[in-house]
Amino acid sequence: MIDASETQAVREDAGDLLYGAPAIAAFLNVRTRQAYHLIEKAGLPSFKLGGKVCARRSTLAKWLVEQEAAGQPDPSGKGAGDE
Repeated sequence: MIDASETQAVREDAGDLLYGAPAIAAFLNVRTRQAYHLIEKAGLPSFKLGGKVCARRSTLAKWLVEQEAAGQPDPSGKGAGDE
């Protein structure tokens, strides 16, 4: 039997779920085709649920922060090959 805390956790997880590429695209403010492209080519974190592509808002937010950090210049001013 599921207790109240488990039920609450399931509800919170469901609220974090983006079901389908259109929902993912809306969250990212891009077109649906762009969302598919990001999933296929850029490693956008996603999974299949009942044949539909899905993602979690929290996971996408973390991925966006990581992508932003990866695109920032090194504060030391050294490039990747500089020693």
